Amino acid sequence: MDAIELLTLLVERYEQEHYSIPAADPASVVRFLIEQQNLTQRDLIPQFGSESAVSMFLSGQRNLTIEQVRRLSARFKLPADVFITKGAVGARA
Repeated sequence: MDAIELLTLLVERYEQEHYSIPAADPASVVRFLIEQQNLTQRDLIPQFGSESAVSMFLSGQRNLTIEQVRRLSARFKLPADVFITKGAVGARA
C-alpha cells in the first residue's frame, strides 16, 4: 500500500471517529436543498407528482416512494440513500 493511500485511510478513520456527520432525515435534506437552491415546493412537483404530496412529505405526513427517491436523486445528483430512512421508503406512500 502506498504511503498516500495509507495516510488517506488513517485520516478518513480519524474523521469518522472524531467528526462524524450525523445522518439527516430525508425531509431535512430536501428542505436544505430547497433553501440552498432557492427553490419552492412547486419546483418539486415533477419529482413528487403534486404540490400536496411535497407538502405532506415535508410535514412528515408521508414518506417517499421509491420512484420519488429516484427522481430526487436524479434532480439533485445525489445518491439515493440520502433520501432513504431505513425501512421508510414506501411505508406510507
